Amino acid sequence: MMKTLGQALFSRLQNPKYTEGDKKQDQDYEIRTYHATNWVSTTLSGMQWDAAMNTGFRKLFSYIQGNNHNKVKVEMTAPVTCRVDPGAGPACESQFTVSFYVPEEHQDNPPEPSDPEVFLENRKEFTAYVRTFGGFSNENLKREELLKLMESLQRDGVQYVDKPFYAAGYDSPFKLMNRRNEVWVLKKEQE
Repeated sequence: MMKTLGQALFSRLQNPKYTEGDKKQDQDYEIRTYHATNWVSTTLSGMQWDAAMNTGFRKLFSYIQGNNHNKVKVEMTAPVTCRVDPGAGPACESQFTVSFYVPEEHQDNPPEPSDPEVFLENRKEFTAYVRTFGGFSNENLKREELLKLMESLQRDGVQYVDKPFYAAGYDSPFKLMNRRNEVWVLKKEQE
């Protein structure tokens, strides 16, 4: 656990690989194509994004601490992502899928989860529009940054998928400075 905590404090965590797209001058977002990779995930329903993130994080942290069929400790990685499938209206529950990237040494054969609410997910290659922001993230800040990203994409005439969308966090709660958070929306594929 100390190793995992140390990694989280000093940001030497493995990240999924991606290729950056061309960025125009004054463009306030990135275009990234993420390679196909395995993630460990859990899905929750609820009204509050932050509560779902906290519950999901705890379940996944238990998995990397050895709560898996092989009893293998798995290195912490970044980012922690949260896919949001919004409910039908403002008073409806949304689906939140919280995920950890599976480190390179386990990509070919990730340990099977012991918790029935935790599952392995193979994400196919995908392209996302990404807006990065600092500070301590919360539900309101993520929504504001998501709206800014969508406004920028509309301004630039870019086709995107408005739901689901993602939030990504890279830092431990113990890291106080130079924090990195992101919101992602997926590129709309040509039909």
